[in-house]
Amino acid sequence: MSSLTDIEKRYLEKILGMQSGYVLDYSDPTFAAFFKRHKIDIHSQKYQTFGPSKAKKMRAFWEQESDALVARVLSEMLAAYVATCELSNNTPDHSILDKCEKIVARLSGDRAPVKVAETVDSFLHQEFTIPNLEKLPIEPQVASIIEDRLEEARKALAAGASLSVIFLCGSVLEGVLLGVAQQHPAQFNRATSGAKTSDGKVKPFHEWSLAQLIDTGHEVGLLGLDVKKFSHGLRDFRNYIHPYEQMASRFTPDQHTAKVCFQVLKAALAGLTGGR
Repeated sequence: MSSLTDIEKRYLEKILGMQSGYVLDYSDPTFAAFFKRHKIDIHSQKYQTFGPSKAKKMRAFWEQESDALVARVLSEMLAAYVATCELSNNTPDHSILDKCEKIVARLSGDRAPVKVAETVDSFLHQEFTIPNLEKLPIEPQVASIIEDRLEEARKALAAGASLSVIFLCGSVLEGVLLGVAQQHPAQFNRATSGAKTSDGKVKPFHEWSLAQLIDTGHEVGLLGLDVKKFSHGLRDFRNYIHPYEQMASRFTPDQHTAKVCFQVLKAALAGLTGGR
């Protein structure tokens, strides 16, 4: 069980918006996908000791798991909180965020807390350019399709079609990572983050989710940690292609969101081509 104190939990619940029973803007599926990356089945009976809401499952997770695991989960959630603020053009609550960063540092045994907001801000203000797509480790025929979609995304961004930009960026990212996996099967098949059957066999690449492709791309060294985190944000927004998913998230993407998602895609493409 973690060593979170009552006061620490109050700060964390405040920044994660748990008073209403939710956790940030996660829906049930995205909440499950988030914890799955940490090898946790958050919707299992194990985490329903306080009730079935996401907030109550989060409290059960805090009660049952180690400081190290709770710290890893909270660190990524704080990054998600700041990213969501950036994507919705809101200002993070730095007074609460600073305290939560110190809590995570204590749980992980670090003396100095990682400044999540500064990390996010520095990433979003980096200059990334669309690389030469011929440098991408994918089939040439796919590269031409990717180029067409990127041009369409540029036009959609200029026209203020925010959802279209997000959907196009998500589709490009998934297509590129699938192509990369197919060109580097040995690396992706050996990775622990890949999609596996119940008996432990690696699934065909076309059956992998975008989340699994992102995590494996990072694991094999093709995507940096910042790009991995923000790519998961893009993946979450891409799921708005389902109207009920957007309704459940209670968030409407705008032009700022679209620009950030395009920035994430450019960063991923730059990483996959070695910045060339």
